[in-house]
Formats: sequence, structure tokens, C-alpha cells
Amino acid sequence: MVGDLKALFKECDMRVLPLLLLLATPISAHELWIEPLDWTPAVDGKLEANLVNGQNFDGLTLSYLPKWFSRFDVVTADSAVAVEGRMGNTPAVAQPVAGDGLHVVVYQSTPSTVDYAEWAKFLKFVEHKDLGSIGAQHQARGLPETGFKEVYTRYSKALVGVGAAAGADKREGLETELVALDNPFVTGGSTVRVQLFYGDQVRANAQVELFEKAADGTVVVTLQRTDANGIAMLPVRAGYEYMADAVVMREPSDALVAEYGAVWETLWANLTFAVP
Repeated sequence: MVGDLKALFKECDMRVLPLLLLLATPISAHELWIEPLDWTPAVDGKLEANLVNGQNFDGLTLSYLPKWFSRFDVVTADSAVAVEGRMGNTPAVAQPVAGDGLHVVVYQSTPSTVDYAEWAKFLKFVEHKDLGSIGAQHQARGLPETGFKEVYTRYSKALVGVGAAAGADKREGLETELVALDNPFVTGGSTVRVQLFYGDQVRANAQVELFEKAADGTVVVTLQRTDANGIAMLPVRAGYEYMADAVVMREPSDALVAEYGAVWETLWANLTFAVP
């Protein structure tokens, strides 16, 4: 990642430099989400959204930097339009809406790495994200308990309700993905169903971490689980913003090992939305 930052220093103006210096610190244990400035823009308005990296629904706003993503689109029932911007711009998404209906912002990062200097920190992350027997697998593979590397990729989505906000979320072909089975802008009710995918399969009995943010910024975190069909029932309330997050950890491919020297790979599925 540091090598990428050096290249970016040459391409960005000095306004971006402080942000890049902050991002030189490994932040893999934090969520990365898409946070619209307005969850319900008008049909003749603009869709604006920040990329945010942090914890508990509070973090650092990231600029528009193409080297850090492999996909960045706004998807509607009729179209998929690439997010385009100037290097270093915030908000990262700032473009006219594509008509009345549900808009889904889709972001896939390029791989980044984090180094683990403490075994206890790694085990804490494994426990927090409910990654099962990874610690035992690590030892069984004869891997060192310090000085090892993880490579990670983010797969983030946000639901934005334009106008009447009719429409439905759907699979976008991400390696791991949360799909909203209910449209929170139109369905009402006290739950939103999401389905968790990994590759072409649903993830059964998997942890989904749910962050609920009130208008005053107060955040409450709960842990939900998917059923046999990969579906989790997320409790929601009107007037709140929500972020759902789920993580997969696996052994990296030979190509990733060769390129990054990592012994583990994590894939992060993230979905944000609001309930009017």
C-alpha cells in the first residue's frame, strides 16, 4: 500500500496529501462503507455519497482515487453508470440521479494488505468477525504467530431512494455480497431482510454485524445471523441509518501469495441504507 501512496503523491495535488498520509496506516480491521449525503434525493437532484473507513459508523472520509477501486457504479433497474470524478474529490460520488427509483451504489476495492505484529490482535479480529477455527488452522499450517500478512478486498453497496424509490436490490456479481430483499424506502415494517452470498452460494449461519445510527449520531451495534438460506432479519426503525457487514476469511490464491506475500485473505461485504 505504501508503494501505491508514493505513486499517488505524484498524481494528486497537495490538498490530497494529508489524506494519503493518514491512509498509510493499515486499517483492515475497520469497515469501509458508502454514506450518501442525502438518502432520498429528488428526481431532478444529485446523488452524492462519501466513502468512509472507520468503526461504529464513524470514520475518515476517503477521496475519489481510481487506483483504490476496481469497480464503482450506480445501478438502477435500467442502467449501470460508472462513477466518475476528479482525482482527490470528495464526496467520492457526485453525479445526477438516473431518474425515479431505487439506486444502488456498488464499490469494489483493489486488494490491500495489513501486517500482524501481535498474535492476540489477530485472534481478537477472528473472534470479533466470527471467523471460526481460523486460529487453529493458522497453527496447523505452521504459520508464524507474528510478522504475517493479510490481503483484503472490500465489496460495499448503498441503497438510495430517488423520488418514489420503487425498485429492488439484486446480485451484482461481487465475490461476497449482501443483497437487500426488502426495499427500506417503500416497504415499511420493523425488519429488512438481507441475503448474504459468497461466490455463487448463500452463506448459511454466518454473522452479520448491524450498526444502527440515530439522528444525533448515537450508534448501537447488534449481531445477527443468517439462516439456512443465507437470510438475516435486520431489526430497523424509522428515522435511522443502517450498516450491515459480514467478513469471509480464506487462504489466498497462489497469485495473491506471489503478489502480496499474504497468508490469509479477507473479503468484506457491506451494505448501507436508511429507513425514512
